[in-house]
Amino acid sequence: MFIDSHVHLDSYHNAEIGEILERGRAVGVQAVISAGTTLESTKRAVELTDVFPDFFAGVGIHPMDISEPFTDDTYAQLRDMALSTEKVLVISEVGLDFMEGTPDRADQYHAFREQIRLARELKLPIVFHSRDAHEESFRVLKEERAYEIGGIMHYFQGDAKTARKVIDLGFYISLARPLLRFSYLQDAAVEIPLANIVLETDAAPQPFKSKRENWTEPRHVAIVAQKLAELKDLPVSEIEEATTRNMRDVLGDKWDVLAAHVNVASIL
Repeated sequence: MFIDSHVHLDSYHNAEIGEILERGRAVGVQAVISAGTTLESTKRAVELTDVFPDFFAGVGIHPMDISEPFTDDTYAQLRDMALSTEKVLVISEVGLDFMEGTPDRADQYHAFREQIRLARELKLPIVFHSRDAHEESFRVLKEERAYEIGGIMHYFQGDAKTARKVIDLGFYISLARPLLRFSYLQDAAVEIPLANIVLETDAAPQPFKSKRENWTEPRHVAIVAQKLAELKDLPVSEIEEATTRNMRDVLGDKWDVLAAHVNVASIL
């Protein structure tokens, strides 16, 4: 089985989500974790966990979506949603984004720190985003003792040196479709230990692509795994087993929740 550790499916209609999940199941994707980006999208992701047995959620506010300062009320709303169902597995998607034109950096820092605090309070792993802000993200994670709960650096596109810093912080590296096209990332993937890798698609609606069949979906985890197997000269079954075991380690006690809803006995 595969687990897609990071998607954004909340903006699809339920019927289409069902079709997307079915296409994923056809290639072995047995679970997806849909990240929140705003309070509204988090609420929708949490609600969807009641609709689909293999659909799990993360709660969080994305750094690109910080339209106002993160308050005690924001913290309380996220906390309440995280506790509303056992199928919230992670605090996601949080982090820093310093690309030009992004929200105020002070607001980003504050929201990131507060959401790490929430993760530590609830003992939930963190899935973090970092663009043009790796050293700053790593510093905050270290200062806030995020290593006590760990998690994932999502949609990794760095080099092997950056990956080592992530791993040394107690986090896993998540690889996605960029692995198929960037040679520098392929070189890094060869060096990153398989024991520190998980898989994702970051699947979300992509209307900028002219053909619907080209939109990224959880089913594409399988081709990412195939590419990683090729790079590491391993059978894809070994990639499948290792990355699923790694997700078990990321989730800790929450793994039992996932296992109660999907069949994991065949691989672990």
